[in-house]
Amino acid sequence: MGSKLIAIVVIVLGVIAIAQLVRMYELSSKLSKKCESDFNSRDNNMNGKLLFGFMLFQFIGFIYLMLKYGWTGRGESASVHGDTYDWLLNLNLWIVIGVFFITNFLLFWFGSKYVKKPGVPAYFYSHDNKLELIWTVVPAIVLAVIIILGLRTWNDITDDADKDSINIELFSKQFDWTARYAGEDNLLGKFDYKLTTDANELGLITAATIDSAIYNMENGVSGIKTLEKKLNDAQLMMAPDDREAMVTDLSRKQRLIRLLYQMREKHDNKIDAMAHDDIIQKDTLFLCVDKEYEFTFRAKDVIHSAYFPHFRAQMNTVPGLTTRFKFTPDITTAEMRTKMNNPKFSYVLMCNKICGGAHYKMKMIIVVLPKKEYDKWMDAKKADNFLSKFAPASAPAAVEEAPVLTDSTVVAGN
Repeated sequence: MGSKLIAIVVIVLGVIAIAQLVRMYELSSKLSKKCESDFNSRDNNMNGKLLFGFMLFQFIGFIYLMLKYGWTGRGESASVHGDTYDWLLNLNLWIVIGVFFITNFLLFWFGSKYVKKPGVPAYFYSHDNKLELIWTVVPAIVLAVIIILGLRTWNDITDDADKDSINIELFSKQFDWTARYAGEDNLLGKFDYKLTTDANELGLITAATIDSAIYNMENGVSGIKTLEKKLNDAQLMMAPDDREAMVTDLSRKQRLIRLLYQMREKHDNKIDAMAHDDIIQKDTLFLCVDKEYEFTFRAKDVIHSAYFPHFRAQMNTVPGLTTRFKFTPDITTAEMRTKMNNPKFSYVLMCNKICGGAHYKMKMIIVVLPKKEYDKWMDAKKADNFLSKFAPASAPAAVEEAPVLTDSTVVAGN
Protein backbone atom coordinates (compact mmCIF):
# COMPACT_ATOMS: atom_id res chain seq x y z
CA MET A 1 0.00 0.00 0.00
CA GLY A 2 2.83 2.37 0.89
CA SER A 3 4.69 1.75 -2.41
CA LYS A 4 1.50 2.43 -4.42
CA LEU A 5 0.95 5.72 -2.56
CA ILE A 6 4.55 6.80 -3.21
CA ALA A 7 4.16 5.96 -6.92
CA ILE A 8 0.97 8.06 -7.13
CA VAL A 9 2.65 10.99 -5.39
CA VAL A 10 5.66 10.80 -7.76
CA ILE A 11 3.36 10.78 -10.81
CA VAL A 12 1.35 13.76 -9.53
CA LEU A 13 4.50 15.74 -8.73
CA GLY A 14 5.92 14.87 -12.16
CA VAL A 15 2.80 16.22 -13.89
CA ILE A 16 2.96 19.42 -11.81
CA ALA A 17 6.66 19.86 -12.67
CA ILE A 18 6.03 19.46 -16.39
CA ALA A 19 3.14 21.95 -16.24
CA GLN A 20 5.39 24.48 -14.49
CA LEU A 21 8.17 23.99 -17.07
CA VAL A 22 5.71 24.63 -19.89
CA ARG A 23 4.47 27.72 -18.08
CA MET A 24 8.05 28.97 -17.65
CA TYR A 25 8.70 28.46 -21.37
CA GLU A 26 5.61 30.47 -22.27
CA LEU A 27 6.64 33.33 -19.96
CA SER A 28 10.20 33.38 -21.33
CA SER A 29 8.83 33.51 -24.87
CA LYS A 30 6.67 36.51 -23.99
CA LEU A 31 9.58 38.33 -22.32
CA SER A 32 11.80 37.73 -25.37
CA LYS A 33 8.91 38.71 -27.67
CA LYS A 34 9.37 35.45 -29.57
CA CYS A 35 6.42 33.93 -31.44
CA GLU A 36 5.81 30.15 -31.44
CA SER A 37 5.89 30.16 -35.24
CA ASP A 38 9.39 31.65 -35.25
CA PHE A 39 12.18 29.16 -35.90
CA ASN A 40 15.92 28.91 -35.64
CA SER A 41 17.79 28.40 -38.92
CA ARG A 42 20.26 26.10 -37.22
CA ASP A 43 17.46 23.90 -35.84
CA ASN A 44 15.71 23.87 -39.20
CA ASN A 45 18.86 22.76 -41.02
CA MET A 46 19.42 20.12 -38.36
CA ASN A 47 15.92 18.75 -38.95
CA GLY A 48 16.60 18.59 -42.69
CA LYS A 49 19.78 16.59 -42.12
CA LEU A 50 17.99 14.30 -39.68
CA LEU A 51 15.34 13.63 -42.35
CA PHE A 52 18.02 12.56 -44.81
CA GLY A 53 19.70 10.45 -42.10
CA PHE A 54 16.40 8.74 -41.29
CA MET A 55 16.01 7.91 -45.00
CA LEU A 56 19.44 6.24 -45.06
CA PHE A 57 18.63 4.34 -41.85
CA GLN A 58 15.35 3.13 -43.36
CA PHE A 59 16.97 1.99 -46.62
CA ILE A 60 19.89 0.24 -44.88
CA GLY A 61 17.50 -1.54 -42.50
CA PHE A 62 15.29 -2.69 -45.37
CA ILE A 63 18.24 -4.03 -47.39
CA TYR A 64 19.64 -5.79 -44.31
CA LEU A 65 16.34 -7.55 -43.58
CA MET A 66 15.99 -8.60 -47.23
CA LEU A 67 19.52 -10.06 -47.28
CA LYS A 68 19.11 -11.80 -43.92
CA TYR A 69 15.64 -13.29 -44.30
CA GLY A 70 15.33 -13.64 -48.07
CA TRP A 71 12.43 -12.73 -50.28
CA THR A 72 9.47 -14.42 -48.66
CA GLY A 73 10.63 -17.77 -47.30
CA ARG A 74 8.47 -19.63 -49.81
CA GLY A 75 11.16 -22.12 -50.76
CA GLU A 76 11.42 -23.80 -54.14
CA SER A 77 8.27 -24.36 -56.14
CA ALA A 78 7.18 -28.00 -56.47
CA SER A 79 4.70 -27.67 -59.35
CA VAL A 80 4.96 -26.98 -63.06
CA HIS A 81 3.07 -23.68 -62.91
CA GLY A 82 4.86 -22.67 -59.70
CA ASP A 83 7.89 -21.25 -61.52
CA THR A 84 5.66 -18.88 -63.52
CA TYR A 85 3.81 -17.95 -60.34
CA ASP A 86 7.08 -17.19 -58.53
CA TRP A 87 8.39 -15.15 -61.45
CA LEU A 88 5.22 -13.04 -61.46
CA LEU A 89 5.36 -12.54 -57.69
CA ASN A 90 9.04 -11.52 -57.90
CA LEU A 91 8.18 -9.06 -60.68
CA ASN A 92 5.54 -7.48 -58.43
CA LEU A 93 8.02 -7.31 -55.56
CA TRP A 94 10.66 -5.61 -57.72
CA ILE A 95 8.13 -3.03 -58.89
CA VAL A 96 6.92 -2.35 -55.33
CA ILE A 97 10.49 -2.14 -53.99
CA GLY A 98 11.51 0.20 -56.82
CA VAL A 99 8.57 2.50 -56.14
CA PHE A 100 9.35 2.36 -52.41
CA PHE A 101 12.95 3.51 -52.92
CA ILE A 102 12.13 6.21 -55.50
CA THR A 103 9.21 7.81 -53.64
CA ASN A 104 10.89 7.72 -50.22
CA PHE A 105 14.13 9.11 -51.62
CA LEU A 106 12.28 12.02 -53.24
CA LEU A 107 10.23 12.62 -50.09
CA PHE A 108 13.18 12.83 -47.67
CA TRP A 109 15.58 14.45 -50.14
CA PHE A 110 13.13 17.28 -50.85
CA GLY A 111 12.51 17.64 -47.11
CA SER A 112 16.24 17.95 -46.40
CA LYS A 113 17.20 20.11 -49.40
CA TYR A 114 14.39 22.64 -49.47
CA VAL A 115 14.27 23.61 -45.80
CA LYS A 116 12.67 26.92 -44.88
CA LYS A 117 15.16 29.79 -44.97
CA PRO A 118 14.63 33.20 -43.33
CA GLY A 119 13.46 35.81 -45.82
CA VAL A 120 12.95 33.30 -48.65
CA PRO A 121 9.25 32.83 -49.50
CA ALA A 122 7.99 29.42 -50.60
CA TYR A 123 7.41 29.02 -54.34
CA PHE A 124 3.74 28.47 -55.15
CA TYR A 125 3.48 25.67 -57.72
CA SER A 126 -0.19 25.22 -58.50
CA HIS A 127 -0.45 22.82 -61.44
CA ASP A 128 1.43 21.11 -64.25
CA ASN A 129 -0.36 19.10 -66.94
CA LYS A 130 2.78 17.18 -67.89
CA LEU A 131 3.37 15.98 -64.32
CA GLU A 132 -0.29 15.06 -63.92
CA LEU A 133 -0.09 13.03 -67.13
CA ILE A 134 3.12 11.27 -66.07
CA TRP A 135 1.96 10.14 -62.63
CA THR A 136 -1.39 9.03 -64.05
CA VAL A 137 -0.26 7.21 -67.20
CA VAL A 138 2.86 5.50 -65.82
CA PRO A 139 1.11 3.77 -62.87
CA ALA A 140 -1.78 2.84 -65.18
CA ILE A 141 0.61 1.14 -67.62
CA VAL A 142 2.43 -0.69 -64.82
CA LEU A 143 -0.86 -1.88 -63.28
CA ALA A 144 -2.14 -2.98 -66.70
CA VAL A 145 1.00 -5.10 -67.24
CA ILE A 146 0.68 -6.67 -63.78
CA ILE A 147 -3.04 -7.39 -64.22
CA ILE A 148 -2.64 -8.87 -67.71
CA LEU A 149 0.21 -11.15 -66.63
CA GLY A 150 -1.72 -12.13 -63.51
CA LEU A 151 -4.86 -13.00 -65.49
CA ARG A 152 -2.83 -15.08 -67.93
CA THR A 153 -1.27 -17.04 -65.06
CA TRP A 154 -4.62 -17.46 -63.29
CA ASN A 155 -6.35 -18.60 -66.49
CA ASP A 156 -3.59 -21.15 -67.07
CA ILE A 157 -4.01 -22.58 -63.54
CA THR A 158 -7.82 -22.74 -63.75
CA ASP A 159 -8.03 -23.82 -67.40
CA ASP A 160 -9.54 -27.20 -68.28
CA ALA A 161 -7.25 -30.09 -67.40
CA ASP A 162 -6.11 -32.65 -69.96
CA LYS A 163 -8.36 -35.63 -70.57
CA ASP A 164 -5.84 -38.01 -69.02
CA SER A 165 -5.48 -35.98 -65.81
CA ILE A 166 -6.37 -37.73 -62.54
CA ASN A 167 -9.56 -36.55 -60.85
CA ILE A 168 -9.49 -36.00 -57.09
CA GLU A 169 -12.12 -34.38 -54.88
CA LEU A 170 -11.15 -32.73 -51.60
CA PHE A 171 -13.98 -32.53 -49.09
CA SER A 172 -13.53 -30.04 -46.24
CA LYS A 173 -15.28 -29.82 -42.90
CA GLN A 174 -14.43 -28.64 -39.42
CA PHE A 175 -11.62 -29.59 -38.99
CA ASP A 176 -10.21 -32.09 -41.50
CA TRP A 177 -9.87 -33.01 -45.16
CA THR A 178 -11.09 -36.10 -47.01
CA ALA A 179 -9.70 -36.99 -50.44
CA ARG A 180 -11.74 -38.98 -52.96
CA TYR A 181 -9.87 -40.45 -55.93
CA ALA A 182 -11.72 -41.35 -59.11
CA GLY A 183 -11.35 -45.10 -59.68
CA GLU A 184 -10.39 -47.00 -62.81
CA ASP A 185 -12.98 -45.12 -64.89
CA ASN A 186 -11.42 -41.80 -63.74
CA LEU A 187 -14.95 -40.52 -63.05
CA LEU A 188 -15.99 -39.28 -59.64
CA GLY A 189 -19.33 -40.53 -58.39
CA LYS A 190 -22.16 -38.03 -58.10
CA PHE A 191 -23.18 -36.66 -54.71
CA ASP A 192 -26.11 -35.01 -52.96
CA TYR A 193 -26.10 -33.42 -49.51
CA LYS A 194 -29.42 -35.09 -48.64
CA LEU A 195 -27.66 -38.46 -48.55
CA THR A 196 -25.08 -37.34 -46.01
CA THR A 197 -24.91 -39.69 -43.03
CA ASP A 198 -22.19 -40.79 -40.62
CA ALA A 199 -21.55 -43.78 -42.88
CA ASN A 200 -21.84 -41.83 -46.14
CA GLU A 201 -20.02 -38.65 -45.13
CA LEU A 202 -19.52 -37.46 -48.71
CA GLY A 203 -23.18 -38.00 -49.68
CA LEU A 204 -22.38 -40.23 -52.67
CA ILE A 205 -25.36 -41.24 -54.79
CA THR A 206 -26.08 -44.95 -55.25
CA ALA A 207 -29.30 -46.94 -55.07
CA ALA A 208 -28.34 -48.31 -51.66
CA THR A 209 -27.39 -44.94 -50.14
CA ILE A 210 -30.71 -43.48 -51.30
CA ASP A 211 -32.68 -46.35 -49.73
CA SER A 212 -30.64 -46.13 -46.54
CA ALA A 213 -31.17 -42.37 -46.32
CA ILE A 214 -34.92 -42.84 -46.77
CA TYR A 215 -35.07 -45.54 -44.10
CA ASN A 216 -33.04 -43.51 -41.60
CA MET A 217 -35.13 -40.41 -42.29
CA GLU A 218 -38.32 -42.32 -41.59
CA ASN A 219 -37.27 -44.80 -38.90
CA GLY A 220 -34.16 -43.38 -37.28
CA VAL A 221 -33.82 -42.46 -33.63
CA SER A 222 -34.89 -38.91 -34.51
CA GLY A 223 -36.74 -39.89 -37.68
CA ILE A 224 -40.17 -38.85 -38.90
CA LYS A 225 -42.08 -41.71 -37.25
CA THR A 226 -40.37 -41.09 -33.91
CA LEU A 227 -41.16 -37.37 -34.03
CA GLU A 228 -44.79 -37.98 -35.03
CA LYS A 229 -45.20 -40.46 -32.18
CA LYS A 230 -43.83 -37.98 -29.64
CA LEU A 231 -46.01 -35.14 -30.92
CA ASN A 232 -49.15 -37.33 -30.87
CA ASP A 233 -48.45 -38.79 -27.42
CA ALA A 234 -50.88 -37.04 -25.06
CA GLN A 235 -49.00 -38.37 -22.04
CA LEU A 236 -45.76 -36.69 -23.08
CA MET A 237 -45.49 -33.25 -21.53
CA MET A 238 -43.31 -30.75 -23.40
CA ALA A 239 -42.56 -27.08 -23.04
CA PRO A 240 -44.06 -24.93 -25.85
CA ASP A 241 -40.62 -24.02 -27.19
CA ASP A 242 -39.57 -27.69 -27.31
CA ARG A 243 -42.77 -28.66 -29.11
CA GLU A 244 -42.34 -25.84 -31.64
CA ALA A 245 -38.75 -26.92 -32.30
CA MET A 246 -39.90 -30.52 -32.80
CA VAL A 247 -42.65 -29.44 -35.20
CA THR A 248 -40.13 -27.41 -37.21
CA ASP A 249 -37.74 -30.38 -37.34
CA LEU A 250 -40.56 -32.70 -38.46
CA SER A 251 -41.63 -30.28 -41.20
CA ARG A 252 -38.07 -30.05 -42.51
CA LYS A 253 -37.65 -33.83 -42.57
CA GLN A 254 -41.00 -34.31 -44.30
CA ARG A 255 -39.83 -32.01 -47.09
CA LEU A 256 -36.54 -33.88 -47.32
CA ILE A 257 -38.19 -37.31 -47.46
CA ARG A 258 -40.32 -36.19 -50.40
CA LEU A 259 -37.18 -35.09 -52.22
CA LEU A 260 -35.52 -38.41 -51.40
CA TYR A 261 -38.44 -40.38 -52.83
CA GLN A 262 -38.27 -38.25 -55.99
CA MET A 263 -34.54 -38.95 -56.19
CA ARG A 264 -35.14 -42.69 -55.93
CA GLU A 265 -37.78 -42.61 -58.65
CA LYS A 266 -35.46 -40.78 -61.04
CA HIS A 267 -32.29 -42.64 -60.09
CA ASP A 268 -30.48 -44.60 -62.78
CA ASN A 269 -28.58 -47.54 -61.30
CA LYS A 270 -26.04 -47.31 -64.12
CA ILE A 271 -24.37 -44.29 -62.49
CA ASP A 272 -23.68 -46.30 -59.31
CA ALA A 273 -20.52 -47.68 -60.87
CA MET A 274 -19.04 -44.16 -60.91
CA ALA A 275 -19.14 -44.10 -57.11
CA HIS A 276 -18.41 -47.79 -56.50
CA ASP A 277 -14.75 -47.60 -57.56
CA ASP A 278 -14.02 -44.25 -55.88
CA ILE A 279 -11.24 -44.44 -53.27
CA ILE A 280 -11.75 -42.55 -50.01
CA GLN A 281 -8.48 -41.41 -48.41
CA LYS A 282 -7.99 -39.78 -45.02
CA ASP A 283 -4.94 -38.19 -43.36
CA THR A 284 -2.52 -38.39 -46.31
CA LEU A 285 -2.89 -37.34 -49.95
CA PHE A 286 -0.68 -39.34 -52.32
CA LEU A 287 0.24 -37.82 -55.69
CA CYS A 288 2.33 -38.95 -58.64
CA VAL A 289 5.17 -36.75 -59.84
CA ASP A 290 4.84 -35.22 -63.33
CA LYS A 291 1.18 -36.20 -63.50
CA GLU A 292 -1.55 -33.58 -63.91
CA TYR A 293 -4.35 -33.53 -61.33
CA GLU A 294 -7.80 -32.05 -61.63
CA PHE A 295 -8.95 -31.07 -58.12
CA THR A 296 -12.54 -30.31 -57.22
CA PHE A 297 -13.49 -28.94 -53.81
CA ARG A 298 -16.53 -29.08 -51.55
CA ALA A 299 -17.28 -27.84 -48.03
CA LYS A 300 -19.75 -29.29 -45.57
CA ASP A 301 -20.18 -26.50 -43.04
CA VAL A 302 -18.36 -23.17 -43.50
CA ILE A 303 -15.98 -21.62 -46.02
CA HIS A 304 -12.54 -23.23 -45.95
CA SER A 305 -9.57 -22.65 -48.23
CA ALA A 306 -7.43 -25.40 -49.73
CA TYR A 307 -3.90 -24.02 -49.57
CA PHE A 308 -0.97 -25.92 -51.12
CA PRO A 309 1.97 -23.60 -50.26
CA HIS A 310 4.68 -25.69 -51.91
CA PHE A 311 2.65 -26.13 -55.11
CA ARG A 312 1.66 -22.44 -55.30
CA ALA A 313 -2.05 -23.23 -55.38
CA GLN A 314 -5.05 -22.14 -53.35
CA MET A 315 -8.81 -22.33 -53.77
CA ASN A 316 -11.75 -21.54 -51.50
CA THR A 317 -14.10 -24.39 -50.64
CA VAL A 318 -17.65 -23.11 -50.31
CA PRO A 319 -20.75 -24.90 -48.94
CA GLY A 320 -23.20 -25.57 -51.75
CA LEU A 321 -20.68 -24.71 -54.47
CA THR A 322 -18.06 -26.82 -56.27
CA THR A 323 -14.74 -25.14 -57.06
CA ARG A 324 -11.73 -26.51 -58.94
CA PHE A 325 -8.21 -26.05 -60.25
CA LYS A 326 -5.39 -28.17 -61.64
CA PHE A 327 -1.69 -28.56 -61.04
CA THR A 328 1.17 -30.94 -61.80
CA PRO A 329 3.70 -31.78 -59.05
CA ASP A 330 7.23 -31.96 -60.45
CA ILE A 331 9.38 -32.72 -57.38
CA THR A 332 8.89 -35.85 -55.27
CA THR A 333 8.87 -35.70 -51.49
CA ALA A 334 12.19 -37.57 -51.36
CA GLU A 335 13.79 -35.13 -53.83
CA MET A 336 12.58 -32.11 -51.88
CA ARG A 337 13.93 -33.58 -48.65
CA THR A 338 17.33 -33.88 -50.32
CA LYS A 339 17.16 -30.34 -51.73
CA MET A 340 16.21 -28.89 -48.33
CA ASN A 341 18.56 -31.21 -46.40
CA ASN A 342 15.62 -32.04 -44.14
CA PRO A 343 14.70 -35.74 -43.86
CA LYS A 344 11.49 -34.86 -41.99
CA PHE A 345 10.11 -32.45 -44.61
CA SER A 346 6.60 -33.11 -45.92
CA TYR A 347 4.33 -31.28 -48.31
CA VAL A 348 1.13 -30.16 -46.64
CA LEU A 349 -2.42 -29.09 -47.43
CA MET A 350 -3.72 -26.45 -45.03
CA CYS A 351 -6.88 -24.44 -44.53
CA ASN A 352 -6.19 -20.76 -45.18
CA LYS A 353 -9.50 -19.49 -43.80
CA ILE A 354 -10.15 -19.00 -40.10
CA CYS A 355 -12.91 -21.61 -39.99
CA GLY A 356 -13.31 -22.11 -36.24
CA GLY A 357 -11.59 -22.84 -32.96
CA ALA A 358 -9.53 -25.79 -34.25
CA HIS A 359 -8.64 -24.16 -37.58
CA TYR A 360 -4.94 -24.40 -36.71
CA LYS A 361 -4.93 -28.21 -36.92
CA MET A 362 -6.84 -28.57 -40.20
CA LYS A 363 -3.99 -30.07 -42.19
CA MET A 364 -3.36 -33.00 -44.50
CA ILE A 365 0.07 -34.44 -45.32
CA ILE A 366 0.88 -34.74 -49.04
CA VAL A 367 3.31 -37.33 -50.36
CA VAL A 368 4.55 -37.04 -53.96
CA LEU A 369 5.83 -40.37 -55.23
CA PRO A 370 7.66 -41.57 -58.37
CA LYS A 371 5.35 -43.26 -60.86
CA LYS A 372 6.28 -46.85 -59.92
CA GLU A 373 5.71 -46.26 -56.21
CA TYR A 374 2.48 -44.36 -56.88
CA ASP A 375 1.11 -47.13 -59.14
CA LYS A 376 1.99 -49.69 -56.45
CA TRP A 377 0.14 -47.66 -53.81
CA MET A 378 -2.87 -47.18 -56.09
CA ASP A 379 -3.04 -50.92 -56.90
CA ALA A 380 -3.11 -51.66 -53.16
CA LYS A 381 -5.93 -49.14 -52.65
CA LYS A 382 -8.21 -50.41 -55.43
CA ALA A 383 -9.73 -52.98 -53.09
CA ASP A 384 -10.42 -50.16 -50.62
CA ASN A 385 -13.06 -48.54 -52.81
CA PHE A 386 -16.44 -47.17 -51.81
CA LEU A 387 -18.34 -50.33 -52.78
CA SER A 388 -16.19 -52.73 -50.75
CA LYS A 389 -15.39 -50.60 -47.71
CA PHE A 390 -17.81 -47.72 -47.27
CA ALA A 391 -21.04 -48.63 -49.03
CA PRO A 392 -22.03 -51.54 -46.72
CA ALA A 393 -21.83 -49.15 -43.78
CA SER A 394 -24.41 -46.95 -45.50
CA ALA A 395 -27.12 -49.35 -44.44
CA PRO A 396 -29.13 -48.29 -41.38
CA ALA A 397 -27.49 -50.90 -39.15
CA ALA A 398 -27.70 -48.60 -36.13
CA VAL A 399 -31.52 -48.65 -36.25
CA GLU A 400 -33.29 -51.58 -34.60
CA GLU A 401 -34.74 -54.14 -37.02
CA ALA A 402 -33.37 -52.22 -39.99
CA PRO A 403 -33.13 -54.10 -43.27
CA VAL A 404 -29.55 -54.28 -44.50
CA LEU A 405 -29.34 -52.35 -47.78
CA THR A 406 -25.97 -52.34 -49.50
CA ASP A 407 -24.70 -51.49 -52.94
CA SER A 408 -23.50 -55.09 -53.23
CA THR A 409 -27.09 -56.24 -52.75
CA VAL A 410 -28.33 -53.80 -55.36
CA VAL A 411 -25.72 -54.91 -57.89
CA ALA A 412 -26.59 -58.57 -57.28
CA GLY A 413 -30.30 -57.79 -57.61
CA ASN A 414 -29.76 -56.10 -60.95
